[in-house]
Amino acid sequence: MSPVLKAHFSDYAAFHGTPGNKACHYVGIPLIVVSLFALLSAVPLFTVGAYTVTLTEVLLLAATAYYLRLDPVLAVLMLAASALLIFVGRQMSVGVAIALFVVGWVFQFVGHYVYEKRSPAFYRNLAHLLVGPLWILAKATGRS
Repeated sequence: MSPVLKAHFSDYAAFHGTPGNKACHYVGIPLIVVSLFALLSAVPLFTVGAYTVTLTEVLLLAATAYYLRLDPVLAVLMLAASALLIFVGRQMSVGVAIALFVVGWVFQFVGHYVYEKRSPAFYRNLAHLLVGPLWILAKATGRS
């Protein structure tokens, strides 16, 4: 794990100390990610052979490049998890994706304002919007 990722995780953890907030994030972040993939999959960019490249693949490519600089193993794990979430997201209607996106954010804000009593970390540092999913994956895989 790079020193930059350690610093990100340390800062992120300072905003996620209560069990209730952590539980809300363990549910909310995956809902946000899968719904974001679903929504961005509805925006085709171009076709390569029989495959249509969408904004989802662009986001995934950019996020993976960022994650590779922070921790190659977590980046590969996130790429695999994201591929699964993209598959699931592509099966969703736009309406379901919007609903899950809203529910995911409700979980986030309940976690912060009901349990943590503190604003989200991304208010101070937008990089935490990408750090959050990686933090959840690191916790789930014991790599934090």
